[in-house]
Amino acid sequence: MKISLRNVTVIPMTGDEVIAPGEVLIEDGVITFAGRAGSAPCPFEADEVIEGEHFVVTPGFVNSHTHAAMTLFRGYADDLPLMQWLNEKIWPAESRLKPKDVYWGTLLCCLEMIRSGTTTFADMYFHMDQAARAVEEAGLRASLSRGLIGVARGADRALGESRAFIKDWHRAAGGRITTLLGPHAPYTCPPDYLKKVMRLADELGVGIHIHVAETTSEIKEINEKYGCSPAALLHRAGLFSYPVLAAHCVHLNEDDMKLLAEHRVGVAHCPESNMKLASGVAPVARMLDAGITVGLGTDGAASNNNLDMVEETRTAALLQKVHTGDPTVIPAHQALAMATRDGARALGLGEEIGTIEVGKRADLVVWEWHAPHLCPAFNVFADLVYAARASDIHTVIVDGRIIMRNREVLTLDEEKVMAEAARRARRLVGK
Repeated sequence: MKISLRNVTVIPMTGDEVIAPGEVLIEDGVITFAGRAGSAPCPFEADEVIEGEHFVVTPGFVNSHTHAAMTLFRGYADDLPLMQWLNEKIWPAESRLKPKDVYWGTLLCCLEMIRSGTTTFADMYFHMDQAARAVEEAGLRASLSRGLIGVARGADRALGESRAFIKDWHRAAGGRITTLLGPHAPYTCPPDYLKKVMRLADELGVGIHIHVAETTSEIKEINEKYGCSPAALLHRAGLFSYPVLAAHCVHLNEDDMKLLAEHRVGVAHCPESNMKLASGVAPVARMLDAGITVGLGTDGAASNNNLDMVEETRTAALLQKVHTGDPTVIPAHQALAMATRDGARALGLGEEIGTIEVGKRADLVVWEWHAPHLCPAFNVFADLVYAARASDIHTVIVDGRIIMRNREVLTLDEEKVMAEAARRARRLVGK
């Protein structure tokens, strides 16, 4: 399919450039031109044209850490500390999960993400073949990992399930699905188990998605057991010799940040979940100064409670300003880069997506830029981060396919997904 975006404002995210009026041409899922309107070198007969000065085009959001099917627990166990939330509410409910629950919960997640401009997400959960089916059906791009709890019964069986999942689904759905191994965290996956994970990573040629330094209780537990920080423990175990996506990283010291920068560990910063669970404020400004690639994630809908990356981007910028007392940290263009380009890099997909450049896959969001809250439009980066809403998103394109047009999701039956997900959620929590 050939798509032409004409006479629009283009935000390539290769820097702080704004192209207006701009043009983007897409053919067979690939961006073939991005530049000034009317300057494409060859004639282009488009199958579909999106045109108008009131449209702004950006790369799609990359949600770099979530647990998609936890949409089923949205609003179920709020206002609790993390470990009480997990031990008393979430883990007991999850023990009742059936494979089809994960399918419908992930579909609900995908529906919400499409509506709020996310085109790629990194997910860690269970029954991941069902999650992959949902991603394939929804038309999104995803990096999927089967969660692994090394101290649980069946931990070795879970490794076998991961092997089978990765062999079946890596680069499936036309290349839109990639896979990682998903050891949950240093406090649930001790070094001996991490060695098994790393051997499997060698066998399969994939990277690793893991929670790191999320809470002070984790820091205390790891220090008491091993005499070091979680990040230092993972380095000592050899994990950082693999491509790693580290979620949260709230409690890092300077040595931890040096390790992450040296080993090119990608960080998924989840400000709203960390705030809601009172886990703390990640030192994002210092991580960026250290040269660490930091993307943004929502975490699961049970601890956020939404998957809206428009809102998450704004929160990330504002939280660092108030936390550091410096209004200049995380300026708008940097916040948007974290939500798009840097999220793609953190997932190991920076060569494929995250910017609007010739040769990259066409994962784009088209915003309708004609509303009172976006007027008088002095600075498009500031407006995107501080003023825009998910409801301003007009069209979503993934891999060159339009999956939402004029705010109508084309790949999923919205009412059916919501009804079935709600029915299954009530069963899981005993209501």
